[in-house]
Amino acid sequence: MAAPSKQKTRWHIVVFLAPAVLVYTAVMIYPLFNTLRLSLYSEIDQERIWVGLQNFRTLFGDAIWSDQFWNALANNGWFFVIHMLVQNPIGIALAAILSSPRLRFSAFYRSAIFIPTILSFVIVGFAWKLILSPIWGIAPGMLDAIGLKFLYQPWLGKEEYALTTLSLVSVWQYVGIPMMLIYAALLSIPDEILEAGECDGITGMAAFWKIKLPLILPSIGIISVLTFVANFNAFDLIYAAQGALAGPDFSTDILGTFMYRTFFGFQLQLGDPHMGSTIASAMFGIILIGVCIYLFGIQRRLRNYQF
Repeated sequence: MAAPSKQKTRWHIVVFLAPAVLVYTAVMIYPLFNTLRLSLYSEIDQERIWVGLQNFRTLFGDAIWSDQFWNALANNGWFFVIHMLVQNPIGIALAAILSSPRLRFSAFYRSAIFIPTILSFVIVGFAWKLILSPIWGIAPGMLDAIGLKFLYQPWLGKEEYALTTLSLVSVWQYVGIPMMLIYAALLSIPDEILEAGECDGITGMAAFWKIKLPLILPSIGIISVLTFVANFNAFDLIYAAQGALAGPDFSTDILGTFMYRTFFGFQLQLGDPHMGSTIASAMFGIILIGVCIYLFGIQRRLRNYQF
């Protein structure tokens, strides 16, 4: 009986994966662990000293720091809620409409809706700031043309409206992402299932609610967790539209802008990389907890419901 031959090491796999692993480690893994390391130090008299969890106790226990942190976290939560309640349902509805074989020019509509997603956040932020400006913006004139000028408010200049307005601008920009993902999920449903439903008299909206929606629930779950991660990493639109101070009176301040001001400094505020890293580590912890809840809780229930 011949001895079994040894399995050859597939070095070509290592060769092909090595560049990607090295790049990912350099731009993702190393900065992450370095951020966590910096959060455990503090600088006293220009000397870096190990302080352990003292920076976290300062962030959560000191009145000045904790007020800013909880304000930013609450704003981040509202930013996320609006995306979940507005962006994702609209994306699902658009995908359901555009997946209809009877709709003409559906490819054109999909492209038009997706185009804002590829625009620069700087362009989007400044463009909407100009549109909504009470001085030179076109929003007051457009509302006046249809007799609704009384509805106009300086939405970016009032504390009670600014964050919601920017959240809806973000929804407008990124609604194409859930639309395309759900559209792809709907197209992947086998025709045999839909035809079987038609034989049972399930057509139109009933087919969507009773057949299509249960089958795309895993995709909706993935979109939800991606929305959560993206929103708690948000920074660009708020910075472009309202600046690092996230005005008015920090009403649009989120964790990203709070971390930016703390880490790099802004105007009269000196930068503190160690407290900035502490805020970034707290953001990482919040995102990690949210993703774990989805992976070990919600996703399992979705799979059980689907099958």
